[in-house]
Amino acid sequence: MIHFVLLISRQGKVRLTKWYSPYTQKERTKVIRELSGLVLSRGPKLCNFVEWRGFKVAYKRYASLYFCMCTDHEDNELEILEIIHHFVEILDRYFGSVCELDLIFNFHKAYYILDELLIAGELQESSKKTVARLIAAQDSLVEAAKEERSSISTIIAQATK
Repeated sequence: MIHFVLLISRQGKVRLTKWYSPYTQKERTKVIRELSGLVLSRGPKLCNFVEWRGFKVAYKRYASLYFCMCTDHEDNELEILEIIHHFVEILDRYFGSVCELDLIFNFHKAYYILDELLIAGELQESSKKTVARLIAAQDSLVEAAKEERSSISTIIAQATK
């Protein structure tokens, strides 16, 4: 089971967090501080797995972001690296060569993509095409709601004149 997902920039800024196990806000802050210090200080030639507090943390650096997932000690590390890579591939496909700014300005879409992949810390959908189709459907619903809202506000504006 995945306990949490962290996306951290090289400067130590948190870009995305998703918690699947209960942590208080104080514990979350402490976890982020500990793990960002641990992961960012490791050399590029070292392995992408760290044992931490009885858990395993698998991480992978893509461009300026570190994608970290904390799992149970007995989980397969290579599977977690594949889930991270799968998430990055879907982000790349959606944003067209995803970068840190895409995640900053469109964090809600990154969360939606992550929610399509993982539920309760377990892999839900392994098909990139299915996730892309679901995201496109969500985007069309959002656009339809925006159009409806603008047409309603136009009708209200005309009625109040």
